[in-house]
Amino acid sequence: MTEKRKSTVYSSEFRESSVTLAIESGRPVSQVAKELGVNENTLHTWISKYSKPKGDAMRTTDHHFDEIKRLKKELAHVTQERDLLKKAAAYFAREAV
Repeated sequence: MTEKRKSTVYSSEFRESSVTLAIESGRPVSQVAKELGVNENTLHTWISKYSKPKGDAMRTTDHHFDEIKRLKKELAHVTQERDLLKKAAAYFAREAV
């Protein structure tokens, strides 16, 4: 039987701080990855992504993506609440008549 592992989603802040730690600590990437509880290959991927001089605009893209994701989730929740309140108001309006 093959066992599927649930993939962990790391915030962009965690990824960037992990890269900074791996680069500036002077320790092997494998050791830093083990200490952080991250796969070594994953940390290498983050290093190649975040250590290239792409400018601040590229680095903030992940922050914006995380913020958009959070806002979409919040919007869905608020929309659901609004729809429920509309139904409740309609129900009580009928009861009052």
